[in-house]
Amino acid sequence: MDSSPLLRWLMQFRGFRERLLADDLFLAKLAMECGVGMIAKTAAEFQKRGENFVNEIDVVISDVIMAIVADVMLVYLPAPTVSLQPPLLKNAGLISSFFHNCPDNAFQIALAGRSFSLLQRLGAIVRNGAKLFVVGTSASLIGTGVTSALLRARKAVDKELDDEVEHLPVLSTSAAYGVYMSISSNLRYQIVSGVIEQRMLEPVLHNHKLLLSALCFAVRTGNTFLGSLLWVDYARLVGVQKVQEEI
Repeated sequence: MDSSPLLRWLMQFRGFRERLLADDLFLAKLAMECGVGMIAKTAAEFQKRGENFVNEIDVVISDVIMAIVADVMLVYLPAPTVSLQPPLLKNAGLISSFFHNCPDNAFQIALAGRSFSLLQRLGAIVRNGAKLFVVGTSASLIGTGVTSALLRARKAVDKELDDEVEHLPVLSTSAAYGVYMSISSNLRYQIVSGVIEQRMLEPVLHNHKLLLSALCFAVRTGNTFLGSLLWVDYARLVGVQKVQEEI
């Protein structure tokens, strides 16, 4: 790592240092997630919406923007780490002390000399879920904001679009996406990172980095595609998106 200018610079930051020491392919996985995100999510939207894809293009754009903004945090937060956290102050509360000692991934392998209780592993899910709720809500606000701007631009050009396009409920969509991120995305990415990659693929393919990277790419692509399908169903279920009928 020290031989690479980029990795040497990133190692200055505790969050990246902890993740790079635990997984030397962390940056590659981050690049994979962002790279396949737009293509996989757009393909999933097309498959799920079918003939309505063009009619719902504004909603599709919103979904893709939300997903891309959130991709980095979905890889970063549940990534296994080598803990280098400084000790807490003596006057820290019970809740702060508890979450401080939780792993970053509920399924990560504990290093020699350290162990995590079941409660601490559950705490990792709760803590990351809370963070992802904030990330998801913020990402949705950005996505729906961009979509609203696109709608206004289209209406300025074509006045007949007023009754044909879907008006996105910004606040309810953002809250719904935050909940989706904190539950579905949180659990899926913890399983991918902690179970499939660290516990299943890494022990077998540790000395075959190219093959390991290829399999991680395939797994993360499938997970991204599945997440997009689930979001469309969930958004329609809670009523923040509607099926547009063919005119």
